[in-house]
Formats: sequence, C-alpha cells, structure tokens
Amino acid sequence: MPTSIAEGKDWSLERFKRHLPDTVCDVGPGEGTYAKLFRPAHHGVWWTAVEIHKPYIRKYGLKNTAKRKDMYDEVHNLDARVAPDHLFHRDLVIYGDVLEHMARGDAVDLLRKAEAAGAWNILISLPIVEAPQGEVDGNPHEAHVHHWDADDMDQVLAELGGAVESMRGGTLGVWWWSRRG
Repeated sequence: MPTSIAEGKDWSLERFKRHLPDTVCDVGPGEGTYAKLFRPAHHGVWWTAVEIHKPYIRKYGLKNTAKRKDMYDEVHNLDARVAPDHLFHRDLVIYGDVLEHMARGDAVDLLRKAEAAGAWNILISLPIVEAPQGEVDGNPHEAHVHHWDADDMDQVLAELGGAVESMRGGTLGVWWWSRRG
C-alpha cells in the first residue's frame, strides 16, 4: 500500500534526529510518509524520491512545485533496481515498506547497491509477520513478493558491515544501518 502503519515511526524519527542527514533518497515513498515525518525535524535536507508507480507522483503530490515545496526536491519515476547508483550516494537511503515487494535476491542487491554507492545510513521498515497482499489500486508493484524473517534481515545487514540498530514490533521490523559505528 502507498501508506504505512505507525509502528516503528517514532523509533525511526529518533534515529533520524540523531544522525541529521543532509541528503535523503526515499525509495518507494508512496504517499511520502517519511518526508512528512522527518522534514519538520531537520530543515534544509535535500529529498530525492525514487517512485516506480507514476500515478503516485501526482496523486500524492510528491513532485516539488512552485506551490508545494514540502515533499521532495527531486522525483524520479524509476524502478530502484535499475536506478543510477548516484541516487543512492546519500546520507540516508530509506526503504520504507518496499523490500517485501520484490524477490529476496533483488532486495539484497538493492541494499548492497546503496552501500556500494556510498550511503552513510540505510533505514529499512518491512512486515515481519505474514502479510499477503496483491495488486492495490491498479499498481502491480504493491504485491508482496517475499516474506522477510527479522533474523534474515539481521544477517543481510551484518554482511554489509557497519553498525545496525533494530526494533521488532508486533507487525513491522525496523532497522537503521550505519556505515559509521
């Protein structure tokens, strides 16, 4: 869904405030949950969105316009798996409720892509319970393709090196990976 449940958002916001990134890439922003939550906490951040489903860009007002400057400074209608590496060279890359929408191998490759491109921090939020979902509002990319086990994500992030903090809720798991400890 282009929306996100509240679980883990306060935890994520506290990490955002601790790291205060100046550049962010939000992969699969949907309605812009993280931009809405994080922008008031730290002004002057350059926000990039990589959204695969073009109708969401207009529907949720993701694109920066003369009338609206509170969402994203830069919007790319792309599949993140084929997006140029430089879009991931950011202080923070957010994969908020997006990695479950692709095969596990593609998700792992996408995490490695951000790390290899020079991301300093990566925020991941995804269901850690069975959460079957098909196409939503004509968007085939909303289907859940892989069910993540929290221990599996722990292992994937450990392989990237760096430092990892995590929060396991009743429905979602949230991880903050950082290049620096």
